[in-house]
Amino acid sequence: LAAAQSAKRGNRTLLLERNNKLGKKLYITGKGRCNVTNACDITEFMDNVPRNNKFLYSAINAFGPKDLCALIEENGVELKTERGKRVFPVSDKASDITKALEAYMTKCGVEVRLNTQVDEILTEGNAVAGVRCGGEIIPCRSVVIATGGLSYPLTGSTGDGLSFAQKLGHKVTETRPALVPLNAEEDW
Repeated sequence: LAAAQSAKRGNRTLLLERNNKLGKKLYITGKGRCNVTNACDITEFMDNVPRNNKFLYSAINAFGPKDLCALIEENGVELKTERGKRVFPVSDKASDITKALEAYMTKCGVEVRLNTQVDEILTEGNAVAGVRCGGEIIPCRSVVIATGGLSYPLTGSTGDGLSFAQKLGHKVTETRPALVPLNAEEDW
């Protein structure tokens, strides 16, 4: 969505994806069905953010759950709401959500490069100057780091974004698991 919005505003936009396909993490959400969002109003949404909900206030008011649903449906995917106000594609296929987002990016003019790992964000002074991907340097004036955290390395969430942010001088808080399995020694 960030890439599409950038391109929509007239910026030449390149999305670099380390995986061989887009939306790898979406494929595992909602048990493969992709829990897109929740069909609740903004007040209810904010009331269910466990801490520091003020951080999301301007973003969620600018583009809330209803806006996301409209965008997905405008790009060819019918949605349904299930118990707990959870929103899924009618097809129950996460791949349909990925295809809708790809279609939106294409309409907006985003260039996508798959199998491209960013190794470093380059700066000159206090400004972004480019990114290094292997031996290639791609010049740019700005970047959006949207790498995910450390939650699922097989989907590409390896902590690279945290490392980039820290190297650029941002404060990075200590991470810890939020949802974890309970493992017991007993086999019963």
